[in-house]
Amino acid sequence: MLAFTLRRAIQAIGVMIAVGIISFSMFRFAGDPVNQMVGMDTSGAERAAIRKSLGLDDPVIVQFGRYVGNAAQFKFGVSYQFRLPVSNLLMERMPATLELAICATIFAMVSGILMGVYSALRRDSLLAHVFQAVSLIGISLPTFLIGILMIYLFSVTLGWLPSFGRGDVVHIGWWTTGLLTWSGLKALIMPSITLGLFQMTLIMRLVRAEMLEVMRTDYIRFARARGLTTRAIHFGHALRNTLVPVITVAGLQFGSVIAFAIITETVFQWPGMGLLFVQAVQNVDIPIMAAYLMMVSLIFVTINLVVDILYTIVDPRLRSTVSRAH
Repeated sequence: MLAFTLRRAIQAIGVMIAVGIISFSMFRFAGDPVNQMVGMDTSGAERAAIRKSLGLDDPVIVQFGRYVGNAAQFKFGVSYQFRLPVSNLLMERMPATLELAICATIFAMVSGILMGVYSALRRDSLLAHVFQAVSLIGISLPTFLIGILMIYLFSVTLGWLPSFGRGDVVHIGWWTTGLLTWSGLKALIMPSITLGLFQMTLIMRLVRAEMLEVMRTDYIRFARARGLTTRAIHFGHALRNTLVPVITVAGLQFGSVIAFAIITETVFQWPGMGLLFVQAVQNVDIPIMAAYLMMVSLIFVTINLVVDILYTIVDPRLRSTVSRAH
């Protein structure tokens, strides 16, 4: 188990080095950063002084080493647009993105599992067919269209929910949350549903398919023959074994939720890291773009590593396979 974890950790480090090379290349080939920081009337001597202060005259390998060293300490330079440290900007926006992603994931997991179990156990019911239709809509419609339709219905037409922003937030140290205010809760409803709808449909269809497969296995028939109650069979045996692959999908989807929150944050003007990245692209703010790429990659790699470890803990068959391999 320890050897398996170390091997996965080494692979994760390799992935982060590859991402670091890609993000560093953005500085080299996306334009001259000095041109983004000065005006047209800046003299050549002033430009040369700025270039020297940024270390752009150093060899490429030296610049890359300095960039990786700073990135390992979460130092990503200064934003061209805001003239502030990029790490401070990301830390300021991170609570909004994580809060949105966590709420969207909880919504997707709870709704997806409940709908998937019901659709598997009551395949011919009207509600099961409704859930199937909802899953098709969630997969087929793009996220931005779902967000716009929800804004039109619940904000413009009914006036129940705010159409943009995060509402009032409460500061708890460096963390900010809207979960403790009524306006913050209302502002969170539509973005979290919009962001979690696609993941919900994936989890629902996966749980339904796995549940139907498990219900046909021999040990379920044996459980019935032993006289166990229907509730114990469905939830104590079938659902428990169904959730093993769901752990992997849910973990990986959480990384996707954070990465693809860009669209949802743009539609609802949610003040998170995704909206900051969109603004950085519009203003060619390379330090923010590179830092966002590194942070999202780190989140993906970390979640992947945690899911691999949890999978070996939950599934005894995989754990025995790993033990035999070493």
